[in-house]
Amino acid sequence: MNNADMKKVLIIGSGIGGLSAGIILARLGFEVTVVEKNRQPGGMMRSYVRQGVHCNVGLHYLGALDEGQVLRRCFDYLGVTADLPLVRMGMDGPIDRYLFTDKGLGIDSFDVPAGFEAYEANLRAAFPGQHQQITALMTMLRRSACQFDQLDFLYADKPMQSWFEQAEPLGAVFDRLGCSPGLRAVFGLPSVLIGVPPAVCPQFYHTMALASYLFSAWRLTSNGAHMADVCARRLASLGGQVRTGDSVARIRTTDGCVRGLTLASGETIDADLVIGAIHPKEIVGLLAPEHIKPSYRRRVQALTDTHGMMAVHALVPASQHPAFAHNLFAIETDAAGDTRDLIYVQLRPSERPDQNLLSLITSGHENLWEPWHHTLSGQRGDEYLRAKTGFAHRLIAQAEKITGPLNGVCLLDVSTPLTIRDWVNSPHGSAYGVMRSTEQLLSAALLNRSSVRGLFLAGQSVMAPGVLGTIIGSLATVQFIVGPERFRKEVRI
Repeated sequence: MNNADMKKVLIIGSGIGGLSAGIILARLGFEVTVVEKNRQPGGMMRSYVRQGVHCNVGLHYLGALDEGQVLRRCFDYLGVTADLPLVRMGMDGPIDRYLFTDKGLGIDSFDVPAGFEAYEANLRAAFPGQHQQITALMTMLRRSACQFDQLDFLYADKPMQSWFEQAEPLGAVFDRLGCSPGLRAVFGLPSVLIGVPPAVCPQFYHTMALASYLFSAWRLTSNGAHMADVCARRLASLGGQVRTGDSVARIRTTDGCVRGLTLASGETIDADLVIGAIHPKEIVGLLAPEHIKPSYRRRVQALTDTHGMMAVHALVPASQHPAFAHNLFAIETDAAGDTRDLIYVQLRPSERPDQNLLSLITSGHENLWEPWHHTLSGQRGDEYLRAKTGFAHRLIAQAEKITGPLNGVCLLDVSTPLTIRDWVNSPHGSAYGVMRSTEQLLSAALLNRSSVRGLFLAGQSVMAPGVLGTIIGSLATVQFIVGPERFRKEVRI
């Protein structure tokens, strides 16, 4: 029986990867059930509520959502666009503002505007001695962005691996062109934001991160929970279902073929196909050792993951601290322009009209949380709470260097890499899953396919992180399942 003839699909994990893969397959006539260990669907996409205020986890802004652009076409195909309230960024100012602490870069700040032409103009104004380098970088960016926008690697008459032809590390591009530290710091930052340093970031992954926001940038006027529920309802409207509150204990296989799942409750569910939309290392752990090729297990377990992140959410009086429409980044670099650390800052309206929501995200500082590595969320004790709270106040003090004094701060919540680890089963709290670096490009390639017949992977680790990268990964997984010919005919993005 061909994969295209298999109709019953079980999907492990209800993040944007699991839900988008489920919607696509349901549209193609498959019987889809998504299994989620948490009480509510959404994974990293889902926000959570503290004191009546939604705190976003992994969904802060979106790119390429204007009419005809690639994420908009994906959302239109999924059937969720009309139910997502959005506001466009960059209409009366920048999308992102970079603030640099290292005076040796020769630049204190840089505004990322909407549009490729405006971005190039800002680069030329900021780095007047780097016109030749900027021309080369923008030529590269525009060429890759066009291929990316058209999803050539899914629809063109050439193998998917053609996308990997653009695998030169961004750092090597900088070296070859003779880019200044300041230009490296500005142009290279988007790769850092997906967890891959420019020195080892394939050029096309950087393009996905930067170009999508230059096409257009948007914020949800609601929250991540709303987007998760919209996707779950859309799956239900197509006949699929999301089962929450029961984790997967085992992927059942016989004679090298998938047979279904055994849940933690003891229930068994039969299926023709299983898609693991959680971290690949977790999927390998759900297979009995004798049911998977040792070489595949070793390859997955050896993959390096991106680091974790810390997030702080607090309320501030709206009368004293008006919301701003752009994102702020306080960036610490080395002398070469490579990012050592950063703080991401959002100040947005909250569900409480008199209070705005201050959100700060920075690196995970994993060593601080090592004493609680073997504990579970909600069971870490007062000392952990004190350590988190102390970190939060120090981070807020650092943020004040770029926001100005913050008065009347009311701390809502602090999450650590351990929070992410327990919420979405990401090993060591990795924020963006498998690191898509040049050092493991081949070993991380084609993770969509496993060595077990009928078992496929989706989620942020299989292609690229972020909503767009994850949905593109789902499209690639579906192409594997139904075959290129049917995919091109029936899945038109």
